[in-house]
Amino acid sequence: MVFSSITFLLYFMPVFFLVYYSLPYKFKNYWLVFASLLFYSWGAPVFIFAFLLSSILDYLATTQFNKSNGKVYFVLAIVSNILLLGYFKYSNFFIDNFNVISNTLFGSTIPWAHVILPIGISFLTFEKISYLIDVYRKDGGAQGNYLNYLLFVILFPHQIAGPIVRYKDVSEQIQNRAGNINLNGVYEGLLRFIIGLGKKVLLANVLGSQVAIIFAVPVSELTFTTVWVGIIAYTFQIYFDFSGYSDMAIGIGKMLGFKFPENFKFPYSSRSITEFWKRWHMTLGNWMKDYLYIPLGGNRGNSTYINLMIVFLLSGLRHGASWNFVLWGAVHGSFLVIERIYLNKMLQRINPAIANMYTFLIVASAWVLFRSEDISYALIYLKKMYSIPLIDLDYLVSLNPKLFLVISIGFVFAFASEKMQLLLTRIYTQSSSNKTANYLIGFTAISLYILALGELLATGFNPFIYFKF
Repeated sequence: MVFSSITFLLYFMPVFFLVYYSLPYKFKNYWLVFASLLFYSWGAPVFIFAFLLSSILDYLATTQFNKSNGKVYFVLAIVSNILLLGYFKYSNFFIDNFNVISNTLFGSTIPWAHVILPIGISFLTFEKISYLIDVYRKDGGAQGNYLNYLLFVILFPHQIAGPIVRYKDVSEQIQNRAGNINLNGVYEGLLRFIIGLGKKVLLANVLGSQVAIIFAVPVSELTFTTVWVGIIAYTFQIYFDFSGYSDMAIGIGKMLGFKFPENFKFPYSSRSITEFWKRWHMTLGNWMKDYLYIPLGGNRGNSTYINLMIVFLLSGLRHGASWNFVLWGAVHGSFLVIERIYLNKMLQRINPAIANMYTFLIVASAWVLFRSEDISYALIYLKKMYSIPLIDLDYLVSLNPKLFLVISIGFVFAFASEKMQLLLTRIYTQSSSNKTANYLIGFTAISLYILALGELLATGFNPFIYFKF
């Protein structure tokens, strides 16, 4: 089930919140767990059993951490999570690569039935691992109630595509339901949800339809104009798609009485790749820093650049079991290293608009690797992007005017001034003290919801990009 579906918007969400707000506080968590399990099981119930077994093992392991052999339980719990993720997400990748080598050298392959990937397994695993490590480090106590631990991991707003939530940040909110639910939070959460829905349905989906058309064309037939339209559309599609999901997750969380961390902060307005990764998918960046980069040594010693490359190679592989994702991670890691060595100082001195354009072009170019399933296709695509600039005006005129409107909105977000960023942030993160402003925002939100619902009824199923990661 997805947030931007008729099933969720017209059936699941109204029934869920009607029951949730009707129940006494002491029963709300039970209803949340039931609804979250139903949400995750929708369409593929078999995967929920593997998840429940894994969560029970985590819970039992954390109860043993303080004993003499606590380290053994910690290692077993971490390894079991990594193995589960490795089997579902990477076994196909490793077997396919092994078979290519084996067929080349020996003319034989291993028979293998491809494993189906459960949605959101990376996000769920990252949250479970962060909990285990925090408990082991004594950076937050272990949850003594299995139901509360299960709720932390399976809570449906963020279970599929983040934000990545750490237990210590929501432990009090899980246990104190009465103290965290209020009318103002419900209003702000509903507003945030509708804005996220609009981003997904009215912006990302419009861009996505054009991206699908362009990337389905054989690369030999693409022109300078089409490749740029395709990658600019995808650059904004993935932002509106993913940030839209995060907005919806944060919004539903507020309506439930939870405060989830922000995940995006106008990333395309960054003036370096270093800054970009402080603004894009911030909860993943913080996770990689705290649980991978710092344990590897971080900025200490002479291994800083190696540590950065390791983190971003793994970050690429985390997004998908394919070499194009590894190469995407390598590109970002390489520019982070280059900026750290000498480029950051130069970027701080030049015109901010030029630094912004530099960052945007690097990020957009790297998205070609992210979107393409074949590296050779991606390399030819990139070559055409930076070939002789021949503009095909007939092609541009033939495009849907709605596409240009959405791309224009994307550029507003990409190059928003700091004052505009503050204004936009205020609109969808907190209610105004001005009643007239609140009425206007509320009317706009209702209109946006009706438009999004009408678009969904007309177009049908529209999964989020990050569901497969």
